[in-house]
Amino acid sequence: MCGRYALYGPISRYRERFDAVASFDFGERYNIAPSSVVPVVRQAADGVRRFVLAKWGLVPAWVKDPQAVRHPINAVAETAAVKPMFRHAFRKGRVLVPADAFYEWKAVGGKKVPYLIRLRDQLPFGMAGLLEHWRTPAGDDLVTFTILTVAANALISPLHNRMPAIVRPEDFAAWLDPEMADVERLQAILAPYPDRLMEAFAISPRINSPRNDSADLLRPMDGEPNSA
Repeated sequence: MCGRYALYGPISRYRERFDAVASFDFGERYNIAPSSVVPVVRQAADGVRRFVLAKWGLVPAWVKDPQAVRHPINAVAETAAVKPMFRHAFRKGRVLVPADAFYEWKAVGGKKVPYLIRLRDQLPFGMAGLLEHWRTPAGDDLVTFTILTVAANALISPLHNRMPAIVRPEDFAAWLDPEMADVERLQAILAPYPDRLMEAFAISPRINSPRNDSADLLRPMDGEPNSA
């Protein structure tokens, strides 16, 4: 699962990492929660990758009333290509969701202890996402997305049985290619990220409230990053 994440580096980091054009600044976000409007990376028909703003919580284009359906923040990668809720976006709306870290919670002594998970090299990464456009009665577009999840790797499994599908940089082009129709190739991209390249550590329970959104949330509780 992925229910919270962070995006806090300078915009130049994301432009370089995703080779994408940004026409707006991101700002620093340390506690992104569902329903937030955040940047995602999409490749247009002209081959140019661009950052676009979207709301976290998918609303399929075919829905008549968004209030009458759930707005999933996650989708199971193994079935997204065939599930009615996600299959259109899987074919036509694949995106990357930039992040510097994501959060998960571990049950310890009857309490939920929050953990921060990131890459060991602390570079930003791209989570596999699906984008949809829903046309409002007024003729405006509601742009929304969901994050695909896969089975947890050995680092994450003590915390949760699922984790976001992190796309390797060498797979960015295939995942974002709007002409890519090879479902088997796309499914192969959606694999648990190697645990040896990641780290996880306990952080303050202040992360539990989306109202808390500051850099101190990144501080390890015991002073040093470690394994979950």
